[in-house]
Amino acid sequence: MNQRLGNSIRLIASIAEEIKSRLRSGNACYYSVQTLLSSRLLFKNLKIKIHRTTILPVVLYGCETWSLILLEEKKLRVFENMVLKRIFGPRRDQVTGEWRRLHNEELNELYS
Repeated sequence: MNQRLGNSIRLIASIAEEIKSRLRSGNACYYSVQTLLSSRLLFKNLKIKIHRTTILPVVLYGCETWSLILLEEKKLRVFENMVLKRIFGPRRDQVTGEWRRLHNEELNELYS
């Protein structure tokens, strides 16, 4: 096995292992900026820029060579939703008045 630019090059390419490695690296990057993403002092625009410039490049490095199956795509989506939930924070339910987490559809609307 050779290591070049952070990608694992093997005789038998294992995309699942590469994605797992990228998610671990992205998780480490996320936890290094976690206090910024949960801070109420920063605007959401700035938090999204932090996400796009520091976390996403770490996770998606070399992704143009990946051929994903649905399970691997779901893992990437779960990681991104976790980060976005931290950025956008909880919302107060209009009916009950209680705080709740955002649903994935709401995150997609806010993020896009």
